[in-house]
Amino acid sequence: MDTTFIAVLSIIILAFAFDFINGFHDSANAIATVVSTRVLSPQSAVIMAAFFNFAAFLVFGVAVAATIAKGVVDPDAVNRSVIFSALVGAIVWDLITWRAALPTSSSHALIGGLLGAAYVKGGVKMLIFGGINKILLFMFISPILGLVLAYVFMMVVTRLFYKVDAKKMNFVFRKLQLLSAAFYSLSHGTNDAQKTMGVVAVLLYSAGYLGNKLYVPLWVVLMAHTAIALGTLFGGWRIVKTMGKKMANLRPVHGFSAETASGLVLFGSAHFGIPVSTTHAISGSILGVGMAQRATGVRWILARKILGAWILTIPASAAVAGVTYLVLKLIFP
Repeated sequence: MDTTFIAVLSIIILAFAFDFINGFHDSANAIATVVSTRVLSPQSAVIMAAFFNFAAFLVFGVAVAATIAKGVVDPDAVNRSVIFSALVGAIVWDLITWRAALPTSSSHALIGGLLGAAYVKGGVKMLIFGGINKILLFMFISPILGLVLAYVFMMVVTRLFYKVDAKKMNFVFRKLQLLSAAFYSLSHGTNDAQKTMGVVAVLLYSAGYLGNKLYVPLWVVLMAHTAIALGTLFGGWRIVKTMGKKMANLRPVHGFSAETASGLVLFGSAHFGIPVSTTHAISGSILGVGMAQRATGVRWILARKILGAWILTIPASAAVAGVTYLVLKLIFP
């Protein structure tokens, strides 16, 4: 059997393993609020999230995947070692932060891995700074947008329901949160699965399997969504606890506001092909509903710890990927 085919197939399997870990690691984003407010049991929540993560490919195209494939590093200079090293960097960082129960971005871990491996291979000329700057900018914009939207939703809801007793209000928003949780899961799958699609597409292109045109084949789209859905089914309960219980105290109205706000941020970014972090969007939204309760509604020490992990994600995964690429060059000069 052709050695190039075997190598490409092995890296594709690793890419979908990363997508599985992405769903496992980021399942907290999709289900933390709906589980913590006891609207759904953990089992029901992960099944719902997995379904909508898979169904997301029917809603939007592959604009985010195209940005990853063409807008971060030069696709004509990428080779199998770069893709393999990028995936190793992303997977290692995801597992480290999962162990620490920190909700960091799998998307940014993958982007950091691409940057680190590509830089070690070819230096600065390998990097596309227009796309990189956009990603870095929205690393800060997406959680701020989520925070502001969630805060506004909470203020509006509080004004509209200020005469309604808490028991009736909880009954109403327990029903509404089923819709907002499904909406957020759909937006999560729309955004996150596309990063892996982009990486697999550029791998196939660099190996000559796509001809002269870089595009995302349908089977790659289906496999990416299947992998992230399966990962979500297995869940990441350590991070669910951090997101849904330790950062702020949530009731159904808070879950509805946070999920709706972050879902809007993710849908907007997917529409414009901007790779953003689902973790950042939902974390910012949870902070927003916590702030709407009162300043002490947010556990700021934990929030600062999470922010520190966010800042470290790209350089840490880039460093692991760069070292991996160097090791590969020593083994296979």
